[in-house]
Amino acid sequence: MLIECRNLNKNFGGKTALKDVTLNVESGKIIGLLGPNGSGKTTLIKILSGILTPSGGEALISGKSIGIETKKIVSYLPERTYLNEWMSVRQAVSFFSDFYADFSSETAYDMLERLNINPAERLKTMSKGTREKVQLILVMSRKAELYLLDEPIGGVDPAARDYILKTILSNYSENASVVISTHLISDIEHVLDDVIFIKYGSVTLHSTVDEIREQHGKSVDALFREVFAC
Repeated sequence: MLIECRNLNKNFGGKTALKDVTLNVESGKIIGLLGPNGSGKTTLIKILSGILTPSGGEALISGKSIGIETKKIVSYLPERTYLNEWMSVRQAVSFFSDFYADFSSETAYDMLERLNINPAERLKTMSKGTREKVQLILVMSRKAELYLLDEPIGGVDPAARDYILKTILSNYSENASVVISTHLISDIEHVLDDVIFIKYGSVTLHSTVDEIREQHGKSVDALFREVFAC
């Protein structure tokens, strides 16, 4: 198992963000982490990335407790841009190259060229969507074992979404897995192997996409709308 969560809990000042989350995720999968706002998606991703520590329970990646060793094999894309805006794209590539041993500058520049992004341009002069594309390119240019992507296509135009999904598909190995948190389920459903539904901090469903279609006779998007209807 690449990811193992056992009775994982997270509380913030008396408020429960995650409650008894137990999950097993294999390598070689693309998993959709799906739920409404405030359901606990980002909290779970931040725990797996090592940014947050759980209040209780245990999380393992490749059999290791979350820490320095797991950060070496996890590539994390946060929901918000964190790069310094004074940087040029080229400087950001150089920064990642210095910081991560598994980073490929060649891969990054190839993707930048395909999206017509000038490496000399500074981030502060770019639109929010273009900055998010740059950040995703940097994250996917690592040869990680686990990619944690928090809303990777939320800020980009529809025309770029297909390319970004193709980028995700073509830049992870059979020994790696990708966890994608998103509200745009219909846009990513065709690339998913598994889905995890999370609501009020608890996992309500963990299934393959094929099982959902066979057992429920509907798409993941349709089932999501049914389960999470107000």
